[in-house]
Amino acid sequence: MRLSKINNPKLVLASSSPYRRELLGRLQIPFEILAPKIDETPLKDEPAPALVERLSISKAKAAAEKFPKALIIGSDQVAVHNGHIVGKPHTHDNAVQQLREASGTRITLYTGLVLLNASTGTVQSEIVPFHVVFRSLSEEQIENYLRKEKPYKCAGSVRSEGLGISLLERFEGDDPNTLIGLPLIRLVRMLEKEGVQVI
Repeated sequence: MRLSKINNPKLVLASSSPYRRELLGRLQIPFEILAPKIDETPLKDEPAPALVERLSISKAKAAAEKFPKALIIGSDQVAVHNGHIVGKPHTHDNAVQQLREASGTRITLYTGLVLLNASTGTVQSEIVPFHVVFRSLSEEQIENYLRKEKPYKCAGSVRSEGLGISLLERFEGDDPNTLIGLPLIRLVRMLEKEGVQVI
């Protein structure tokens, strides 16, 4: 890793997501993890892109309190279907309802990505959309999937990196990592602007 703009920066992932941790690990750069505690409640009439950007920045700034000289990655993601934000189902019944509504339709995922240089206060921020088209699903397929995968902590009730791929018709987007929660193509560019060369 070549560093040119700041001396020995610590890289911190401000997220509790094991999926983001796994994705960031693919870049083979040492990093630490901090799960920031912030209020993730949407503001009244807040559009999904604005929500994920605000929460990504809030996560990064919360982590900066503990790591005041680090490069901090903040990210957040929501799914939108028919103009409404689709959250994590948490229960089986909610997951069934989400998948019934998604069947045969297109869902848009908005992922906020922030790289905060805590030393300088510089913030790079992007909102990355990604579209998922679902197959037409039977009740039996929905129940079988939920019984095997139990994706109750996944937005939209789908873990695409697992059995959830069987529910989908196609992806529409530039970076498949975005679907899992961390747009690595954009992140590499952000890191390079801060002097961190991945390769």
